[in-house]
Amino acid sequence: MITMLDRWQFAITTVYHFLFVPVSIGLALLVAVMQTLAYRRRDSESGEEWDALARFFGKLFVINFALGIATGIVQEFQFGMNWSNYSVFVGNIFGAPLAIEGLLAFFMESTFLGLWIFGRGKLSPRLHLATIWLVSVGTMLSALFILAANAWMQHPVGYKVVGDRAELTDFWALLANSTLWAEFTHTVLAAITTGGMVMLGVSAWKLLRHRETAAFLRAAKLAAAVSLVAVIGVMITGDIQARLMDTQQPMKMAAAEALYNTQSGASFSILTVGNLSGNPIFQIRVPHLLSLIADMSWNGQVSGIHQVQAHEAATYGPGSYVPVIWLSYWSFRLMIGFGVVILAVAIGALWLARRKKLTSSRWFLWAALLAIGAPFLANSFGWIFTEAGRQPWVVNGLMRTDQAISPTVGAGSVALTLAGFTLVYTVLGVIEVMLMARFARRPLHDEEAGTSGPASSPALVY
Repeated sequence: MITMLDRWQFAITTVYHFLFVPVSIGLALLVAVMQTLAYRRRDSESGEEWDALARFFGKLFVINFALGIATGIVQEFQFGMNWSNYSVFVGNIFGAPLAIEGLLAFFMESTFLGLWIFGRGKLSPRLHLATIWLVSVGTMLSALFILAANAWMQHPVGYKVVGDRAELTDFWALLANSTLWAEFTHTVLAAITTGGMVMLGVSAWKLLRHRETAAFLRAAKLAAAVSLVAVIGVMITGDIQARLMDTQQPMKMAAAEALYNTQSGASFSILTVGNLSGNPIFQIRVPHLLSLIADMSWNGQVSGIHQVQAHEAATYGPGSYVPVIWLSYWSFRLMIGFGVVILAVAIGALWLARRKKLTSSRWFLWAALLAIGAPFLANSFGWIFTEAGRQPWVVNGLMRTDQAISPTVGAGSVALTLAGFTLVYTVLGVIEVMLMARFARRPLHDEEAGTSGPASSPALVY
């Protein structure tokens, strides 16, 4: 019971936190690109428009950056309070990458963001441009070092176990982890996709309102192009991750397809209605596709749930090593499904823009506005699949989840904080949406915000 409560609490705080993180990474890059276009075309009208767009979307970036910090802090306390056995076991491994993330990447982001916000007119244009690029690099470095820790949980390398803890023996092996680089590129590209879709959706809303049409048409084209390239990259890196998963975590691969017995030339089910364990009511299957995903072989062998369970029970001792099948199966498909929605919207936007019909296609602009939710859902289901599919392991092959919790924290305390965190995070989510909507509604060249009253913040009115 307490293990499930601990898992629910950490899952809720993590999913909430990751609503903000990809927007920050994606918008930081897009703002840097717009600032660069403004600098290169500074003597033209388009340069003024790009500068105004960079400042406009920069406000949305700062809102997400601030709320991302607020929601991320809670997770660090959870490690010590709810997962003390886990913290003891992985502390020597996680100390280095998480310290580097905090002392280097986070302070890099914060410092140069402050310089970008307050340095306009005080720094040279070239130096001011450099600050926002350093912010963008900082967000990606933060992702790299945090994912180094997560990738080690998926595929432990460069360590030895001494007593009740794992000790890092090779820091460079930690950074060279194949799982890390597949996960990092996949996550960053997904974040860029998220930023692009937010920018496209906001631009679509402005075009629906016929506000600053020329400027937001430019923004929509840039956002659609970036989203298209990034989401294709997400699909490619996801394919790479799938092959690593087949080797490193065969149970997760089997659970993704609800494949109970080992097969050669295994098919992939696009949709299943009914029982996943056999005799479904209706299925749409693509022959041999799962084998192609697993090892790029037409008749490649994919291990089944029963066979992997038997192998892991023989290796690690009696017990169930099967994750929740329906959760793995459907989260995997919903992740892919919402990715396809993003691909379709990005292609549609570029096609209509090329035909000069984007501003007049109101149905599509509404679709692009609604599609803002697609990357958030794809990201969430992707992480649910990644983490839930690893169960019952918290560190794959080394530590089970039920061994990782704090032995002195009672179920009542966890349930109370679970309710409290859920309430607080819901409030923060509402605040996020309200702030984003408020600043998105403002005119592109609005310079009045922050001049009338103590409640204004320079960070939000830049």
